[in-house]
Amino acid sequence: MTTFYLGERSLKRLDGVHEDLIRVVRHAIKLSSVDFSVLEGCRTVNRQQQLLEAGATTTMKSRHLTGHAVDLGAYLCGQIHWDWPLYWQIADAMKEAADKEAIAIQWGGDWKTFPDGPHFELSWQDYPP
Repeated sequence: MTTFYLGERSLKRLDGVHEDLIRVVRHAIKLSSVDFSVLEGCRTVNRQQQLLEAGATTTMKSRHLTGHAVDLGAYLCGQIHWDWPLYWQIADAMKEAADKEAIAIQWGGDWKTFPDGPHFELSWQDYPP
């Protein structure tokens, strides 16, 4: 099995993200059967508003605004792919890494309304804003 690593761009996109979530992401990339890139960590209010207007989010109370969330993209053949089965594999690695690090996370793909495969966040209960 290939061991993946976070590139310079992904590491830069983790700036401002809570250290516990960074630990999970760094651990998960070593466990993952699918290479992934960090697409987005912290967001500005303006960026969140743009995403809301575009229909890419349903809230202005995003965990991205506080550094408690990341979006990960499946990275294959030099580009991001959006096929759901890839995100199940990334989620498996993230959940395993979170368990090993004893850090509670939630995956947007488990949401009943507006499922969000690339989205991972620290639990609201254990990590209030």
